[in-house]
Amino acid sequence: MKFLIKQDILLENLNYVIKGVSSKNLIPILNCIKFELTNEGLSLMSTDNDIAIKTFISNNKIEKIEKLGSVVVSGKYIYEIIRKLPNELINIEEVVDSKLYIYTENSSFHLNFNKIEEFPNLDLKESKNPIILNKTIFKNIINQTIFATSNQESRPVLTGINIKISDDIFECTATDSYRLAKKIIKINTPVKEQINIIIPSKNINEINKMLFADENDIEIHIFNNKVIFKFDNIIVLSRLINGTYPDTSKLIPTEFKIRMCVNLEEFYNSIDRASLLTNESEKNTIKLESNKNKITIFSNIPEIGKVEETLSIEKDVAEDIKIAFSSKYMIEALRSLECETIEILLNGEINPIIIKNLNDDSVIQLILPIRTY
Repeated sequence: MKFLIKQDILLENLNYVIKGVSSKNLIPILNCIKFELTNEGLSLMSTDNDIAIKTFISNNKIEKIEKLGSVVVSGKYIYEIIRKLPNELINIEEVVDSKLYIYTENSSFHLNFNKIEEFPNLDLKESKNPIILNKTIFKNIINQTIFATSNQESRPVLTGINIKISDDIFECTATDSYRLAKKIIKINTPVKEQINIIIPSKNINEINKMLFADENDIEIHIFNNKVIFKFDNIIVLSRLINGTYPDTSKLIPTEFKIRMCVNLEEFYNSIDRASLLTNESEKNTIKLESNKNKITIFSNIPEIGKVEETLSIEKDVAEDIKIAFSSKYMIEALRSLECETIEILLNGEINPIIIKNLNDDSVIQLILPIRTY
């Protein structure tokens, strides 16, 4: 293998595939990146057996291809070498003694190979009928839900995002059993068979970081034990989480005793300020009390002090309420709502709090209250 390429082009692609390399993996070959040079261009591949990433650099972006071939080298070292070289042309050449020779006008490195036959064979074949979404829409779906996933491995299914597709309805749900985030959209191409999968949130998060919000599409190819995402010049394979995701539809009430409407920015800022006087040991608890067309938000740490915030609201009934909740959970839920006014739907101090965009039912945020009253 021998070729000449610009540093910035190679680094851009290494920035993607390095995400599939785990420094904690005890299997050496899974800490590597595979380079595969053909007449069509250069493929870069990495995997840690949980996620696999492949990028492709077409031959018109490579300055010169002199010899085809494939090599496997340490991901960490090839990435750091290319990252720290100046932005100029880089020669990469396979030389004797199983070494990769990387050199520019003033710098040179020799990097040992790993055994290419030990690198996993990645099955990146596409399905016949992928789900196709606009990348901006897909990023919004992830951003509006992923924060509600659990980080507790004791319940693996809750560490992932649940995607259900029935006919033309695409539903994405995340919950850690204390809160829930759900986004529902319509897709252009209905599916023939119902889909119900759980994708690890850390893998979805890595994909989200790679996506630039634009008018291009992302293809989602769903299989029994894996899902493949294809966009731009990148292919990402993620394993699926085995198990049955809880039926969250039963958690969301359809009728409410109290409905409040409040300015999102004012409510967010009040919660944010009140959260200054909370602590994690007490679940970042703040309290909310309504009194006619006003709400008061307050928190109190006896050894430090207390805070009170008062806001004007619109309320559809005379009944008032006192309720407590996690400021952290509320702030994360509010960040997902891009609107001017939200509605807060309540059924009492021990029932779930529902937060919605006043003019858009596609996003639902649910937070369980904390019993303090």
